[in-house]
Amino acid sequence: MELWSTEKQTENLSMSCRISETLFVGQSEFQKVEVVDSFEFGRMLVLDGVFQTSIFDEFIYHEMIVHVPLLTHPNPRRVLVIGGGDGGSVREVVRHEAVEIAEMVEIDKMVVDVSKKFLPEISAALRDNHPKLRLEIGDGIAHMKKIDNHYDVIIVDCSDPIGPGAGLFSQEFYQNVCKALKPDGLFVQQTESPFYHQSLISRIIQDIRDLFPITKMYLASIPLYPGGLHSFIIGSKKYDPETVMLPKQLPFSTRYYNLPLHRSCFVLPNFVQQLIK
Repeated sequence: MELWSTEKQTENLSMSCRISETLFVGQSEFQKVEVVDSFEFGRMLVLDGVFQTSIFDEFIYHEMIVHVPLLTHPNPRRVLVIGGGDGGSVREVVRHEAVEIAEMVEIDKMVVDVSKKFLPEISAALRDNHPKLRLEIGDGIAHMKKIDNHYDVIIVDCSDPIGPGAGLFSQEFYQNVCKALKPDGLFVQQTESPFYHQSLISRIIQDIRDLFPITKMYLASIPLYPGGLHSFIIGSKKYDPETVMLPKQLPFSTRYYNLPLHRSCFVLPNFVQQLIK
């Protein structure tokens, strides 16, 4: 008997992966958590039926959500990751020499524990208790409300705008992000598919433009996610990711991100340019 894991991506579209084994199924306080072994994507984390990450292509998402903002800021000493319970984002953050403290606020402890057990390649910084890492199990929205002028870079590595992640896409949240950043701070958020989440993207970019003088979208090709094309939005108080001076070479190895790509990922197809006008 064949086993399949299916994500409903829109009202009219689903994506299914044939799996060899279900390794974990649990219900946390917030969501259903699953880990499966698939034939095409390898081991996968699934939350409330939505594919979150896979061993096959996780490096694309995590490198792009981290290295673009951290190499835009000239001195990102204090970095906050909201969400990112699989550990992939903080794994990339702590590789930056300039980073002194990498805080992570994740609402769901089960996601962290399951990732540490079943996704060791992604959760290395969590598993190793990296000395730069400060992990807090808690509500990222509440955390932002009480912080002022504190972070150089904030990375919003959230799930889809449903369930526990819904509030991370609100204008009130972006206002709190803005006040939590230092005067030259910047933030980035994953902002879904430019094919299937167009109204969401149009609203988000306007909300961020209302707060940040520099607001830019960039793209990455990620096979696991809807449409295979994923968007990210940067809101910056001072530094423009397209014109900032980059190092002559990266001090660490990457599989997707590179310095020429840092520039080219901001070159948007016409339909995306129309979407964010």
